[in-house]
Amino acid sequence: MKVLILSLVLMACIARNALASTECEVCVKVMDDVRASMSKEDSRKKPAIEQALGGYCSKDDLTNREKKICYYIDPIKRDVAQPFSLGMPSLKVCQRISKTNPEICTVKFPVKTQNLEKKDLSKLRVKQLKQILSERGVECKGCVEKEEFIKKVQDTEHLAGEEL
Repeated sequence: MKVLILSLVLMACIARNALASTECEVCVKVMDDVRASMSKEDSRKKPAIEQALGGYCSKDDLTNREKKICYYIDPIKRDVAQPFSLGMPSLKVCQRISKTNPEICTVKFPVKTQNLEKKDLSKLRVKQLKQILSERGVECKGCVEKEEFIKKVQDTEHLAGEEL
């Protein structure tokens, strides 16, 4: 009985950690990049954090998703700097600021579909297949079964780009 309870608790912890790794993934990357660009001493000063966020967001080589996070973060830099200055982990900072703007944690990186075989696509959920199609600008009208979505993803593979 104890082994069963212990194994259930362990499985719940593993599932929680797996979910947390994809939650707020773009925001976490932006926060980690900002933290990496700062010295440890400056990461405790709120004005320096605000300046580093501004500097990061003014870069030209940001992806569209990172630019979107910067768009959301720019008006609330001071709210971001407070937990950031306390040394809070990036995921916690993103979760806290998502209370102010819930769209922050909805920004996700695209699902990688390069060189995926049919067996790999069959492991994806229908929701993820729909997301791939919507990123390609394709609508699967009349698709009901998972196999139909997989076929449509394979048929539109030529539309897959790095990022628009």
